[in-house]
Amino acid sequence: MITSTLRRVLLVAKHASFQSRCCVASSRVQYSTVYDSNEKTFDKILIANRGEIACRVMKTCKKMGIKTVAVHSDVDASAVHVKMADEAVCVGPAPTNKSYLNMDAIMDAIRKTGSQAVHPGYGFLSENKEFAKRLAAEDVVFIGPDTHAIHAMGDKIESKLLAKAANVNVIPGFDGVVEATRVILCSGGGGKGMRIAWNDDETREGFRLSSQEAASSFGDDRLLIEKFVDNPRHIEIQVLADKHGNALWLNERECSIQRRNQKVVEEAPSTFLDPETRRAMGEQAVQLAKAVHYSSAGTVEFLVDSNKNFYFLEMNTRLQVEHPITECITGLDLVQQMIRVAKGFPLLHKQEDIPINGWAIESRVYAEDPYKSFGLPSIGRLSQYQEPINLPKVRVDSGIQEGSDISIYYDPMISKLVTYGATRAEALQRMEAALDNYVIRGVTHNIPLLREIITHPRFISGDITTNFLPEEYPEGFKGHQLTSEGRRELVATAAALYVSAQLRSQRFLGNLSNEMTLWPPWQVEVDGVTVEVSGEWNLASALLPVTINRTPRFKVRVLSQLVSTLSAHMPEKVPEDTSSILRSPMPGSVVAVSVKPGDVVAEGQEICVIEAMKMQNSLIAAKAAKVKSVHCKAGETVGEGDLLVQLE
Repeated sequence: MITSTLRRVLLVAKHASFQSRCCVASSRVQYSTVYDSNEKTFDKILIANRGEIACRVMKTCKKMGIKTVAVHSDVDASAVHVKMADEAVCVGPAPTNKSYLNMDAIMDAIRKTGSQAVHPGYGFLSENKEFAKRLAAEDVVFIGPDTHAIHAMGDKIESKLLAKAANVNVIPGFDGVVEATRVILCSGGGGKGMRIAWNDDETREGFRLSSQEAASSFGDDRLLIEKFVDNPRHIEIQVLADKHGNALWLNERECSIQRRNQKVVEEAPSTFLDPETRRAMGEQAVQLAKAVHYSSAGTVEFLVDSNKNFYFLEMNTRLQVEHPITECITGLDLVQQMIRVAKGFPLLHKQEDIPINGWAIESRVYAEDPYKSFGLPSIGRLSQYQEPINLPKVRVDSGIQEGSDISIYYDPMISKLVTYGATRAEALQRMEAALDNYVIRGVTHNIPLLREIITHPRFISGDITTNFLPEEYPEGFKGHQLTSEGRRELVATAAALYVSAQLRSQRFLGNLSNEMTLWPPWQVEVDGVTVEVSGEWNLASALLPVTINRTPRFKVRVLSQLVSTLSAHMPEKVPEDTSSILRSPMPGSVVAVSVKPGDVVAEGQEICVIEAMKMQNSLIAAKAAKVKSVHCKAGETVGEGDLLVQLE
């Protein structure tokens, strides 16, 4: 039976979180760096980046005996990548254009520290040919391709023309720059600046927003337009080339699970490709790399339709975010390979040496609210953070720790969670366990969505496209929906934990030396059904394993007694009339306000634009009405839920 006392016990069924200790992946990573002491590379490398990728590069540098230099903004002074480096230099204030994109400050840091080479990571200056030119002018090695390849592949119009000339399949489209409001970004990547337009009005709006995002993120507002391939898969080929004309393809990565054109879950290999298609895609990727005399690690991205026809999308001339899953199935350390190539060493492997060993899956853990458009940014401080690195064949790449701040200035990624197995089923099982053992408090995160994805029958079957999320959750992600059995299990668990806590208080009053206790199974009756609950519980822990009817079921999160007590006094929130009130869906800055008091707006008309973490979001009127008041202006910073505009 459930008493009134038990109702005060607040439980959250948690699909948990990850933790990073100085971003060291884990002792169980699925690749190794074998350092040849006879291969002299560099004494000191500056990493022109932040967060998890800066830590990832430093990890390999340390294994190779190379000293590292971190650059950081003033708000990142205590960041993990700064602590991990041998030296660190502040390059400016928080905004990226004044710090991580500040070439003058970074060049000064290179001179000050005597760095011989620069690894750019991904994003920021990683595909900036001007930065590469400035490094070359001062005899500093850019750990990446030369400026010709960066320019050729960084410009989406030129890259498409080069791909056609190299006999690579391309998407039909307009082979030139889109003028005025005649839509895909010409520079950059990461899904930023891309819009789908179904009519003239959407084309004009897409042009404006895409060009603004492009200018903000990449300093280049040119756009191109291509045919939209409906229901495609996004599959990419990892390439590796040296300065001696050798080039390899390192198999594929399936990246079709996306939100807002940004990847969420990736895996290697793909369930969709047969050996013939894989080889054809790999060979075309190498053809393109050789056509631009590419030397370094790079990624050629393709759209693949249901008939396995594939079309060149773009080439990323840098280390890709999702590179760890390729490392897992090939055994190669791609950062080490990039450093070797940059120094001028030839590749050590032939194409026939490249294996597909097992299966790897990566989940991108973001500080985002998955219940808002599958993930709008969340900011805050990580008050509690534990990664599941105690589990076998789990790798976590991150650049944060307990106490780190997630701010509006940078990408909201918390970590990249990677699991590896001999089979896809094994890798998925480990991913589910890893997500259940990840603890994140202080910010909203997307782990509930990640877990729903990797346990979804359609995903498990491999039947996915880039439209997976909107097709499976047309009304948006609403969280895990409990069945009647699941509800009984959760209530029974609450009851068992409450009684266990009471007994613990009696048993260990004044003596907490033996905190871990194996409690006897509890028989709990809920709605006339008996549920057996047991587990080895440390009631001081934030994460408790629960066994239901002798089957391990889930982890539960127990809220504090203070939260439980105060919740009883919380008034019921009355739903707000959102048709008349426009609030900011996320923390960010106001880019533009399109209305003033007294204006009459139509339903669907843009009211204002909010930018958060380098993404612009157009907020529209929910109905036709007159503007009653405007509570924001361009340039202001707003918080989640702040009132922006009120309609009559």
